[in-house]
Amino acid sequence: MAYVNIDQIYEQDANLISDAIKIRFFPFAAHSGEGCRLRDVEGKEYLDFTAGWALANTGYSNLHVKQAVIDQLNRTTFAGLVSSMHEPALHLAEKLVDLVPGDFRKKVWFGLCGSDASETVSRLLPLASGKRRMVSFIGAYHGSTSASMNMSAHIAQTQFIGSGNVVKVPYPNPYRCPFGDDISDCGERAIRFLEDYIFKTICPPDDVAGIIVETIQSDGGDIVPPAHFLPMLEEVCRRHDIYLVVDDVKVGMGRTGEMFSFEHFGVTPDVVILGKSLGGGLPLSAVVARQEILDVGLSLALFTTAGNALSCTAGLATIEAIEQDGLIDNAKEVGGYMHNRLCELKDKHPLIGDVRGLGLIQGVELVKNRQTKEPASREAAKVVYRAFELGLLIFYVGMFSNVLEITPPLILTEAETDEGINILDQALSDVEAGRVSDESIAHYAGW
Repeated sequence: MAYVNIDQIYEQDANLISDAIKIRFFPFAAHSGEGCRLRDVEGKEYLDFTAGWALANTGYSNLHVKQAVIDQLNRTTFAGLVSSMHEPALHLAEKLVDLVPGDFRKKVWFGLCGSDASETVSRLLPLASGKRRMVSFIGAYHGSTSASMNMSAHIAQTQFIGSGNVVKVPYPNPYRCPFGDDISDCGERAIRFLEDYIFKTICPPDDVAGIIVETIQSDGGDIVPPAHFLPMLEEVCRRHDIYLVVDDVKVGMGRTGEMFSFEHFGVTPDVVILGKSLGGGLPLSAVVARQEILDVGLSLALFTTAGNALSCTAGLATIEAIEQDGLIDNAKEVGGYMHNRLCELKDKHPLIGDVRGLGLIQGVELVKNRQTKEPASREAAKVVYRAFELGLLIFYVGMFSNVLEITPPLILTEAETDEGINILDQALSDVEAGRVSDESIAHYAGW
């Protein structure tokens, strides 16, 4: 059956596709894409400020990545790693070991998504360290497998009750400091809470295998912590012989204006988790870590299709495209330009309480009142829906579902930035004027 319009697809999607896999903000059905633009089945074109949840860093239909995948498909449709070897995995692993900072012996584990990579880390760290516990942060989203959800603490996962080996502590949000609005240094207070309270009460540090952290807490609200927070956290890890794990699945691979987001903060993780954009659109994740962690035992984390030759080929080609096309510098420059344009919108629209981000991950937090900071959750859903109607794809995130998240392909130009910001400006005006009804978003619950 050929689907020729959105209504047909929407009806069949409701009939056939599990709700468990859906976070829907508007009725969009992708048909084709090129650069920073997507077209639906009816031929309407949209400027994409999502990159498919920060996946399409090199844009849609990148020629270098596409040709590499075609060439590999012509060689074979499948080659795996479980009981054989292949060159694409070796080439990609060699590249990753070279790229990821750290003056120690590193190896690479390959998977299919950020969730299985986080799952693997949660499995291997206790074995490698001989310690039972992990520490993660409230607001984190590390995946949707059982163990990765156990390390997460996002409102979307509150139906899942994890095991007791993971202790979750507050993440330093400068706009909404969990320790109170009168706190002058939220990052320092978060470290003190961890060391002076958590470590001295329910979670002794000599039983902590690792601390897992997002350098920018993306799904938790695109939160950029105070600059000194991560160096302080690293110092805590070194002093207590705890592995530092950075989840760079969403904000790595050039998005922040550095190849890896933690490079902004001058820290050297023991473990780096990669995914999403690493595969250039194909399913691929990686853990780059100290050898003693990844070699702790045989056959402890294997999947038949993980590290397949096609995905590894796409991964290497994606890194090559990022480097050859100067996308890291572009993310830094266009991201700075976008941040300034968003700050201009903040001056114009009372709905905007805060603008934050690094490079081409920007968060716009919507509030009903700038003094009380009451989250404008319904308004965020309406802005996203209205932007869609006007030709811009954008999602919202956050613990209160009130942060507009902007993660476009890293090839975005300043002209495309202006185009998207102008649409967002109109969408905000329409919502503030009451021109977007509750009924329009009734079927799109989002988070």
